[in-house]
Amino acid sequence: MFSGLVREIATVRDLQNNILTLQAQYQPKIGDSIAVNGVCLTVISTSNNYFSLELSQETQKNIAIENYKKYVHIEPALTLQDRLDGHIVQGHIDGIGEIASIKNNANQIEFIIQAPQNILLLCVPKGSISIDGISLTLTAIYKDSFKLVIIPHTYKNTLFHTYKIRQRVNIETDMFVRSIYHLLTRQQKSMSWLDFDSQALGF
Repeated sequence: MFSGLVREIATVRDLQNNILTLQAQYQPKIGDSIAVNGVCLTVISTSNNYFSLELSQETQKNIAIENYKKYVHIEPALTLQDRLDGHIVQGHIDGIGEIASIKNNANQIEFIIQAPQNILLLCVPKGSISIDGISLTLTAIYKDSFKLVIIPHTYKNTLFHTYKIRQRVNIETDMFVRSIYHLLTRQQKSMSWLDFDSQALGF
């Protein structure tokens, strides 16, 4: 589990076949889980300021792999002693979005991100979402996109300040919304009207 608060921006040293090698101040141990642009990966080797993680071909097909060339967000897995200042992030990418617009508005930056319908179904206004591993709040939901308002601190201290229109990003929806949606979808197939009334009335 992760919180969606980036520990640092790491430098990509190499990506060959299934092995991603990063350079960072943070030094993990072999076997540690680290979210890299929001994707939960396992450390398989370490050396001085470098460490390598395994990035399977299947995972590469389902993420914005083109963003793993220069710099990436990294976050080590949470421990029981850590504060949860963002929201619970699993490191399992639900889909890929595309930045449709970037607008400076007073003391904040607005991003509109186009996303597939299976992602938008799980987006709740004022709810949480993870974009490239960053915990953010959904400001508005539209027919084929959603809006994020990024404060200057987040904008400057993450890779958001490098993002361009039409750039793709990794998206993970809120695990609680995802779980509730899944359970309700399955239940609705066999629920009676009495069941619906009971849930609506809270008993």
